[in-house]
Amino acid sequence: MGHGHSHGQPEGSAPTPQLLASRKRANWLLAAVLVPLGVLTLVAMILMWPSGSREGISFASPYQAAPGVTFDTGRIQSVVQESCMQTGQSLPGQTDPNQGGQQAGSECTFAFTEPDKGGDPVKVVINPDVAKSHGVDVGDSIRYLNLSGVQGASQGSGAPAYVFVDFVRSVPIALLAVLYAAVVIAVARWRGFRALLGLVGAYAVLVSFILPGLVEGKPPLLLALVGSTVIMIGVLYFAHGFSARTSTALLGTIFGLGITALLAAWATDAANLAGVGDHDAATLVNMSGNISISGIILCGLIISGLGVLNDVTITQSSAVWELYELAPNTSARKLFSSAMRIGRDHIASTVYTIAFAYAGAALPILIIVMLYDRPLDEALTSAELSEEVIRTLVGSIGLVLAIPVTTLIAVLVVKATGIRNAGDSASGISPDDVDDTGALAAAAAVVGSDRGETHDAGASPQDSSPPARPGSRRAQREAERRNHGPSGTT
Repeated sequence: MGHGHSHGQPEGSAPTPQLLASRKRANWLLAAVLVPLGVLTLVAMILMWPSGSREGISFASPYQAAPGVTFDTGRIQSVVQESCMQTGQSLPGQTDPNQGGQQAGSECTFAFTEPDKGGDPVKVVINPDVAKSHGVDVGDSIRYLNLSGVQGASQGSGAPAYVFVDFVRSVPIALLAVLYAAVVIAVARWRGFRALLGLVGAYAVLVSFILPGLVEGKPPLLLALVGSTVIMIGVLYFAHGFSARTSTALLGTIFGLGITALLAAWATDAANLAGVGDHDAATLVNMSGNISISGIILCGLIISGLGVLNDVTITQSSAVWELYELAPNTSARKLFSSAMRIGRDHIASTVYTIAFAYAGAALPILIIVMLYDRPLDEALTSAELSEEVIRTLVGSIGLVLAIPVTTLIAVLVVKATGIRNAGDSASGISPDDVDDTGALAAAAAVVGSDRGETHDAGASPQDSSPPARPGSRRAQREAERRNHGPSGTT
């Protein structure tokens, strides 16, 4: 029987000088690109670091109470419907009696609430919009405005002494956060835990660098690029470790990020995205002359696609490595084609992901636009929806272009470095990486159709298979077949 030959490293053997040289050359090439880029990003971040000063910003926080007024919390004991006021004065959220809205003297919702700080239950008036849209139930925890300390609030003026502000959501959100962390760690193990820590670091960069920079009027395009690059460098290496495949994914991510930033800058100006009609945008504009709503929109267009972009690049890089390890004799052209079959499936699914994620966030606007019964093209290009449409298109273009670039870089790197033993400390790939890498099933299916071209004419498919990793389940099965073959000999 003939024997297939492999360009990969024989099982258990030491790396050849040629393989070591190719690995070193590939790592140096990756480092030559990423190290200067990382240094440049850190220098730019230091130079652009916001001062933290809020000079020139004027705003009235709705959570700042006047003298004698406090924000208290409590649990609802009972809910009743009573006359709003006997004096005819309007409550918060009501309109003037002469303007046709809810009028004084009509039925209002009151919640008898037991304060968390102790004391007798207080009668909290529920805002009409809350009572109509969601309502309140016995057992709900709420935050309310305590006006009882204000002179005249409870001395026959007719004004309510306790006014609903918001629900207290600490417990359900904390439970969901704990459940989320538990599920991630249980499924992804140590890597999932590192990813969660990386997420905390990413939000730290967002809160301490990007948001204050926007408030101080820093260049939004540069701010978003620098902040996003720092986030991706930290998240990728922290969650996936220092390895050639992670560096490859990082290069693909930065490329996609650059494409997204350029398109976002052009689209923001060409489509005149100014945040007109947005209440929050109007509030920000009135706070400070340094705040640019267009700049905030531009920054948001870039940041919104980071998560999905990171997902496709790391998965595509891992798919190339797995495909190569399943069939190390595959040519670079065929390896690229096989990996792109996986990438095209990923493109289709992630485009849906982006579109539906934004549609879900904009459901109230979509309903309003639908009720207006406007033409579709006019609705999609309106001030209400144009930002979401452009965000979807810009993010999707950057995502799609990042996949072939990441695949090409990964193919070049993996062909240069070759297959590495599990015990090779330079590999940066642990058994956990092999078990957890995405696209394994798809990779096996793709390579299964190409396997016949990777061995010599006289060799069997088994002979052309890549060497099993020492101590792996496959190595154990091969040992059992050798010891208990069809002949019954050992």
